[in-house]
Amino acid sequence: MIKPQKLKVVQLKSITKKFPGVLANDQVNLDINNHEILALLGENGAGKTTLMNVLAGLYNPDKGEIFLHGKPIKFHSPRDAIANGIGMVHQHFMLVESLTVAENIVLSLQSKTLSLNLDRIRQEISDLSNQYHMPVDPDAYIWQLSVGEQQRVEIMRLLYRGADILILDEPTAVLTPKEAIELASVLRHMANEGKAIIIITHKLNEVMTFSDRVTILRAGRVVDSMLTEKTSKEELAHKMIGRKVLFQLEKPQCSPGPTVLELESVDALNDKGLPALRSISFQICSGEILGVAGVAGNGQRELAEVITGLRSVTNGSVLVNGEDVTNCTPLEAINTGISHIPGDRIGVGLVANLPVSDNLTMKAYRQPPITRGLFLDSEKLHKFAENLIRSFSITPPLPEIPARLLSGGNQQRLVLAREITANQGVIIGVHPTRGLDVGATESVRCTLLDQREHGASVLLISEDLEEIIQISDRILVLYNGLIMGRASTAEITLEEIGLLMAGQSLNKYNH
Repeated sequence: MIKPQKLKVVQLKSITKKFPGVLANDQVNLDINNHEILALLGENGAGKTTLMNVLAGLYNPDKGEIFLHGKPIKFHSPRDAIANGIGMVHQHFMLVESLTVAENIVLSLQSKTLSLNLDRIRQEISDLSNQYHMPVDPDAYIWQLSVGEQQRVEIMRLLYRGADILILDEPTAVLTPKEAIELASVLRHMANEGKAIIIITHKLNEVMTFSDRVTILRAGRVVDSMLTEKTSKEELAHKMIGRKVLFQLEKPQCSPGPTVLELESVDALNDKGLPALRSISFQICSGEILGVAGVAGNGQRELAEVITGLRSVTNGSVLVNGEDVTNCTPLEAINTGISHIPGDRIGVGLVANLPVSDNLTMKAYRQPPITRGLFLDSEKLHKFAENLIRSFSITPPLPEIPARLLSGGNQQRLVLAREITANQGVIIGVHPTRGLDVGATESVRCTLLDQREHGASVLLISEDLEEIIQISDRILVLYNGLIMGRASTAEITLEEIGLLMAGQSLNKYNH
């Protein structure tokens, strides 16, 4: 088979973009070819998303030029970019949940008539769906769709508008492993048809699986660009963060102490009023990490919320250090020593419009030295925040800026800084490394192991099976709200975990 000739469709020359306190892009040069998937790799805050927001028309560069098919061009808005065939799927989807798929796809399109021909639009969407192997129901409402299906709608919206250059920001951050594999197939099909695909990522496995070429950013500058087949995960990690990364962590032998967290026959309902947890029972001792595996939507979120006081139990009990905390409030959960790293950092973990300093001190402001009588000591509050910003490498290091202005990875660091600092014995971690680069992921895993060594009880909920195996002492697998099996991580294999996640019972783990 003759490989199609790749042509340079976009050139970014000397792009520079500054924000208060940070130089996001510094003289960046980048070439983008058709028939190719380009991975834009870098750690959190490296300037990847900012650079692509410039290409997508969201930001104007302070310096530099964009060339499209060899001609200089300026975009004043995303509408200008999409009119020239450039579209972006953002990490947080921009869909209207109360509208249908078809309505979202044609939303904001200019029409010469007062009414839309929905039958024609549905047919066009179906044709695109078949062409790119992305099954989408045009009449489904967005709120009825899974995260993976919503991502398909975002991609379909760009294709419907004629985009030939597609940018995807952290495309697998909220996808299950199966959905990630399906997305890789879709993107490869698009590249084979002549489209140019750019994926913004910090995941090395994603780079090696998805891309043809990779460009690495560090501190806003291009470090290197190479063919993916000519490099390795180890080389990419070193170039990305400037040091060697430990892909295998040393985990000291577990020496569990007394039981700290215990659930007895817990039942709970999901947001639709249907059973989400069914007779869940387990214990976690001090100095132990219990990993919870399962495909998204099988009760993991509800389990975390039941323990942290965000969801009511319909049956059973939750105990911390022998104290019954069933159906307690979130504040009561905090006071019993529970720290919560939520899976939804924007909706649950942060108040996005408040400053970084306020978000960091949400669990500390009630006690001295931040509280002085009835008032807050602003000087002590800022000092507390600055110490956490420095310790957890939050960028930009400005306590006064709103949390919403941080990158996704730095927002996650913010949540981790607050929760780990506030830890008093129990940590509920839901996807604690989601959105973090390889260096930060290593740091978080080491921190959880360090907390374990200091006697903390950690419940680790993750869809990253390698992460669960690497740092957990024991594992349980949830399927349809039930515990399908439990075992020590030393005795169970990834294949067996996968079977349990799919609902297949294995007798030796049913205990």
